[in-house]
Amino acid sequence: MAKSSNPEGKPGVRIVVAGDRGTGKSSLIVTAAAETFPTNVLRLLPPTRLPEDFYPDRVPITIIDTSANPEDRGKLAEELKRADALVLTYACDQPETLNRLSTYWLPELRQLEVKVPVIVVGCKLDLRDDQQQVSLEQVMSPIMQQFREIETCIECSAYKHIQIPEVFYYAQKAVLHPTGPLFDQESQTLKPRCVRALKRIFILCDHDRDGALSDAELNDFQVKCFNAPLQPSEVVGVKRVVQDKMVEGVNERGLTLTGFLFLHALFIEKGRLETTWTVLRKFGYNNDIKLSDDLIPHSSVKRAPDQSVELTNEAIEYLRGIYELFDGDLDNNLRPVEVEDVFSTAPNSPWNDVPYKDAAEKTALGGLSLDAFLSEWALMTLLDPARSLENLIYIGYPGDPSSAIRVTKRRRLDRKKQQSERNVFQCFVFGPAKSGKSVLINSFLGRPYSDMYSPTVDDRYAVNVVELPGGIKKTLVLREIPEDGVAKLLSSKDSLAVCDIAVFVHDSSDESSWKRATELLVDVAGHGEDTGYEVPCLIVAAKDDLDPFPTAIQDSTRVSQDMGIEAPIPISSKFSDFNNIFRRIVNAAEPPHLSIPETEAGRSRKQYHRLINRSLMFVSVGAAVAIVGLAAYRVYAARKNASN
Repeated sequence: MAKSSNPEGKPGVRIVVAGDRGTGKSSLIVTAAAETFPTNVLRLLPPTRLPEDFYPDRVPITIIDTSANPEDRGKLAEELKRADALVLTYACDQPETLNRLSTYWLPELRQLEVKVPVIVVGCKLDLRDDQQQVSLEQVMSPIMQQFREIETCIECSAYKHIQIPEVFYYAQKAVLHPTGPLFDQESQTLKPRCVRALKRIFILCDHDRDGALSDAELNDFQVKCFNAPLQPSEVVGVKRVVQDKMVEGVNERGLTLTGFLFLHALFIEKGRLETTWTVLRKFGYNNDIKLSDDLIPHSSVKRAPDQSVELTNEAIEYLRGIYELFDGDLDNNLRPVEVEDVFSTAPNSPWNDVPYKDAAEKTALGGLSLDAFLSEWALMTLLDPARSLENLIYIGYPGDPSSAIRVTKRRRLDRKKQQSERNVFQCFVFGPAKSGKSVLINSFLGRPYSDMYSPTVDDRYAVNVVELPGGIKKTLVLREIPEDGVAKLLSSKDSLAVCDIAVFVHDSSDESSWKRATELLVDVAGHGEDTGYEVPCLIVAAKDDLDPFPTAIQDSTRVSQDMGIEAPIPISSKFSDFNNIFRRIVNAAEPPHLSIPETEAGRSRKQYHRLINRSLMFVSVGAAVAIVGLAAYRVYAARKNASN
């Protein structure tokens, strides 16, 4: 496999040379650039540029000399922070300068938070006492164990021109083809993210999906990555190298994934990191081994605050196929290990952390049904469309990524047209502490009722499919808002723009809970009226298994009539009597112009606007009458003059 060319987007490499005074920094730089040892050298060199054809990667190098004098410490720190790589020098004939690497220089770099590859260089090799000969590995091994940022170590002599070009070649290579993201030096294995990326590349190149790269597929891979085909003898040679070390790396169909990974580990062990990096970059990966931003169509997810993003039917059908592929026993239960396997070609599983962790209903066996799997995707697409697209690409979505999502119409437009074409509805769940919000959400996810109270500290999401009459399925996302988080939420003008419907839960046996819920309802409704993002609202009377407070019926009737919304819906989570609440939430959200509460302030504002509009109408009519009268008078006057 061939070497790489200049990695895209890297205009140059800035290498800073640092170390104790008198360790040979300036002589090293001059000898590398001029290919001759200087008899007289400046105390501090100006920036030195090596042309782009100096090394095979064809990336120009700028070398920065530094001073170790105390008065220049500020300038030194500034240069260290701007470095792409650092050459740290010691003098082979001065052991104390070697000790200073671990007692001063390397700790100093950590304190300055300089996180770049470090090349440790022993200069003045020609001056070392022959009787003090020790292997470089023996000297540097303890230091490299302590300071993992050291990429490599090398000894050189500017005077005798020993390994001078290699110093800056290794430094440049550490920037363009870093070891850290690919390989764990301690365990001598490929890092997990590298394995995931190479697995995805293998699958993309395995066109017939038989789990092995045939000779033809291996050759296509070589041409794509290195612009040169493999000769038949070379293909045989590659497979023989793998098979000699790892029998399972090759089978009758070709090179297996195990063999493919072994081959890259072998390249890295032999110092040929550029080979693996060329492969990764050809398939769109950056230095973090993630897909480059330009591969994610961010422009396709631009939207107004009251627009949302959903998966298209094309993407949903693809995900159905993925589910069936990984649900090996076809029991409609994707076990956690199988979910991990779905995302084994992504940098990590996106559902391991909040808000996606535990957001969907689990089967009795602890896995995800098809509906729950698609619900998780719907939630990720709603909250973070770019991340959803990114993961679709990682798991092998074959179409144009922008065809996988659609941006809905604006909610304001839906209200004017009095209909919504959305398939995913987001419901904000408000209510005071201990009103039953969390229990309601747990029941939405099919979890058993519990009397144990655990306060919700942060926003929590739950997602599930709701089946409507006629077999129509909609996805409902519940977002629980803690009581003490409401003020912060409403401090943002656009906070209700993403909300399709709001539910206000109260403990039907507790009058104070009811009062607080209605206060929240008025606050939210008022915010919607002020910002233009009014939302349909429902009131849920939880804990219907308990006796209601004395004036519950009168109070709830008055509030629902005054605000123009449906009477509270009674539910009992304890007795699993939910009164079709989730279907009713979706039914209330679908006609976006109904169930919108009206506050007293909002009503007064509307009456004021009606009065103004009526006054303007009277003024307009009066003006029109006056104009018509004036015109009639002029016609009358003209006729009178004519008759005279």
